[in-house]
Amino acid sequence: MKTFNEIDENFICENCGFHVEKLGYSCRDHCPNCLYSKHVDINPGDRENKCHGLLKPIGVEKFKDTYKIIYECTKCKKQHKNVVAKDDNINEIINLSVIK
Repeated sequence: MKTFNEIDENFICENCGFHVEKLGYSCRDHCPNCLYSKHVDINPGDRENKCHGLLKPIGVEKFKDTYKIIYECTKCKKQHKNVVAKDDNINEIINLSVIK
């Protein structure tokens, strides 16, 4: 069973350098500017993954009444999904939804 450790903290995006503020209503797990994340968790918020590669956004999928960003780790190639945040860059979301 997955556990969830609630960690909502400011950080600097390692992909684009954007200063990312806390989300406030849930846990911030990716940059709202470029949508990149970091492969640090095994279970949400545990910070126990040793990979630490950048999670590159590669697509989006419908999830309940919102969407999830689909990621692929640039280091280990594992795929991961995160729920879209309210302040995410809509242009980047649209770019991910375009069939290539």
